[in-house]
Amino acid sequence: MDDSELAVRLKKGDQKALENIIMKYTALVSTIIYNVSKENMTREDIEEVTSDVFITLWNNRDKILPEKLKGYICCIAKTRALNKLESVMRKGNVISIDDYDFEDDFSIEYHTESKDVNSELRKIVNDIGEPDREILIRYYFYYQKTSSIAEIMKLNLETVKSKLKRTREKIKKNLTERGYEL
Repeated sequence: MDDSELAVRLKKGDQKALENIIMKYTALVSTIIYNVSKENMTREDIEEVTSDVFITLWNNRDKILPEKLKGYICCIAKTRALNKLESVMRKGNVISIDDYDFEDDFSIEYHTESKDVNSELRKIVNDIGEPDREILIRYYFYYQKTSSIAEIMKLNLETVKSKLKRTREKIKKNLTERGYEL
């Protein structure tokens, strides 16, 4: 059964369709959650978030566009993982910015058109001084809000925003100087 048919059946409240979707997408959902968490969630946390994804899917089945089922599931997984990650961090678990492997992030490869840009971007980010680098990583790779970053790093919110803006401008300038059109 294809995704469109599963989505149509799911919208009608067919629990068997949900079971089929769970069987088909559990591995993908777990992988997304694991990648977003950067190993900062326990296996139990990942299982809990995975279950939440499918509960959210069921509760919002009327909003699904049949041709977009997989994308919708992926978006729910990413959002739920980020919410759980923020909750885990509030409990005192700290993300180590030093352990972050910029090359390991699947979204960079996806968002850049070539490995050359990816390589240049990695070099530029690695050369950014602290605390700017940490702010950038927390914002773009751990998807933390500027208010959360300010609180965690004990900085003024406006300072975080201005550092983020200046860092983006530096990255853009560096890439432009190296011959990349943005």
